Amino acid sequence: MVYVKSAEGKPLMPTERHGKVRRMLKEGRAKVVKAKPFTIQLTYETTHYTQAVALGVDAGYSHVGFSAVTEKEEMLAGEIHLLKGQVERNRDRSSYRRQRRSRLRYRVPRFDNRKKPEGWLAPSLQNKLDTHIRLIEKIESILPVSRVIVEVASFDIQAIKNPGIEGKEYQQGEQAGYWNLREYILHRDGHRCQNPGCKNRSKEQVLQLHHIGYWKGDRTDRPGNLITLCDKCHKPEKHKEGKLLWGWQPKIKPFKAETFMTVVRWKLVNALGCEHTYGYITKTRRIELELEKSHSNDAFCIAEGTNQKRTEPIKIDQVRRNNRSLQKFYDARYIDQRTGEKTSAQELNCGRRARNKNLNTENLRKYRGEKLSPGRVSIRRKRYPYQPGDTILYQGKECTVKGVQNLGAYIKLTELSKPVKTSKIQILRYGKGLRVYAS
Repeated sequence: MVYVKSAEGKPLMPTERHGKVRRMLKEGRAKVVKAKPFTIQLTYETTHYTQAVALGVDAGYSHVGFSAVTEKEEMLAGEIHLLKGQVERNRDRSSYRRQRRSRLRYRVPRFDNRKKPEGWLAPSLQNKLDTHIRLIEKIESILPVSRVIVEVASFDIQAIKNPGIEGKEYQQGEQAGYWNLREYILHRDGHRCQNPGCKNRSKEQVLQLHHIGYWKGDRTDRPGNLITLCDKCHKPEKHKEGKLLWGWQPKIKPFKAETFMTVVRWKLVNALGCEHTYGYITKTRRIELELEKSHSNDAFCIAEGTNQKRTEPIKIDQVRRNNRSLQKFYDARYIDQRTGEKTSAQELNCGRRARNKNLNTENLRKYRGEKLSPGRVSIRRKRYPYQPGDTILYQGKECTVKGVQNLGAYIKLTELSKPVKTSKIQILRYGKGLRVYAS
């Protein structure tokens, strides 16, 4: 699939006529503006007729699925792996800032005039939200998207509290409310049987909902009265007095993770002004279409896809743009006398944890054998133009940067064993931000 932009930069309908695209590029009637996914821009005026394209987004904390669908076929699909460890990086940045400011003797205190604006989000949450919006904007820059539909949660808490709430998402049949509540309980319990003594060893357990207060007449469908059990633990004979489920009062886990992500999803819907749906509706459609569980398939169902021609999904990784740490420590390497393998000095430590607590463990330094390399501290004095993950052109071939050597004079490539001079290469694409791996 080749994505097309007009001369003014507006997205047009993509094409699969690769021969025509090659001729247009050769004749100068188009130019390449993006390699992955392959996108061209026309250099002459043309009509702007487009079809209706619905974009489904399966929002998530670690992965985001997307699918752009027309009436006949799927234009674009894939999933993005979001950046991890943002909280730890923010914590390190805060500690560095605190240490730096503590060295200023007469610094004026400013904590009294620091106010958080309305709608403020924690930096880790804001990063997730910004990535979702940036991804949708990138898709809208190559496809004429007319609708955006975002899955805001796996279930609708309002519908659980008020089953009579109205809306088109509840007019999908008699079992719509049941699927919503069932999905909530399954997600809360991690899709596992909650019986600690469960002996069901089946790889694909049949999960059912059990009313905890059934033995005392409490058969309400409130979440606190429901728990997940497999079909072998949830049998009629086990409901009788003296059996497993009679008088059983397990502790119900809270569902904080879903609430945590719901904040970002609703912020996303409000920022885009788009439509939204719920995961239990998506799951119902996916089961009806007999599709495997994946983020791209979920996004296809969110976009209300049915029997359209599918496309091969692409994979995108979110890569850190800049490492601001100027100092790096490389640990010493030893031979572990127990196994004969290379081991870091940190693993073969003295076992001491704290001075005022009895948390010490075995002293492992006695197992340090031959010292292979000493520990060292590296100070970065400047930022090099080439970073790991960048794509460069060397002797007519595309290569990936692995590292920089000799203060930037040489560069290490993934495809070659020996380093090459930076004067002999040419940058093609920077590998930071949202990096597409396959098309």
